[in-house]
Amino acid sequence: MRTKPVPANTNEILALERTKLANERTLLSYIRSSLYLLIGGIGILQLKDFENIKWLGYVALAVCVIFLAVGIFRYVLLSRRLYKWNRILYVDTISEKVHKQADTQEKSQKQEVEA
Repeated sequence: MRTKPVPANTNEILALERTKLANERTLLSYIRSSLYLLIGGIGILQLKDFENIKWLGYVALAVCVIFLAVGIFRYVLLSRRLYKWNRILYVDTISEKVHKQADTQEKSQKQEVEA
């Protein structure tokens, strides 16, 4: 049983929350891929019998750093955009509440004047 009315923009608010969670999952995916590349690169560099493919280990380490940087950059960028949208939706919800309260106050004042 709901005691409070649901805001008009509930779907948008929930969509933002889902997008935030997806953004976090994507960052964790970038971190996981970066760690795999780090482990692979270190593993290739540790091989003594394959000196001619050490360049592949260095490439894996470089790509590891690039993956991590891109993941963090994308996370921060989308987080800032979501924060702006969240503020917009939150202000809309607040303004609706303020308008509703003002309307009910005006109605009650009119009823008092008429009585």
